[in-house]
Amino acid sequence: MREGGDRFHVATNVSDHVVDVRAVGEIDIATVGAFRAALWAAPARPVLRLDLSGVRLLSAAGVRALVAAHLRVRARGGELVLVDPDPVVARVLRATGLHRVLPVRESAHEAARELVTCAAA
Repeated sequence: MREGGDRFHVATNVSDHVVDVRAVGEIDIATVGAFRAALWAAPARPVLRLDLSGVRLLSAAGVRALVAAHLRVRARGGELVLVDPDPVVARVLRATGLHRVLPVRESAHEAARELVTCAAA
């Protein structure tokens, strides 16, 4: 599934235990609605993995959407995992302290490996 406009789009892939969401573009006041809608539309799974490698800008509105999504996913018994943030986005995550609240992984392979380890335990 793909949603969004010219400046921003989101692709979602659903499997048995993981929902992969890949955001591309800028997450700011103009695009945060589409970003939030994609996160809210994700079906409940143990892991919601958000690939931020294509996101060039994460504004305060985007940070608020991430916090809200984290709370929503956690309330449903799942975990929101951020994957491959662009260096600019990683800086925002560190500056806001969000990197201490949400797991941030270097790659989808690392996140998948952790999911298998957790499932085996």
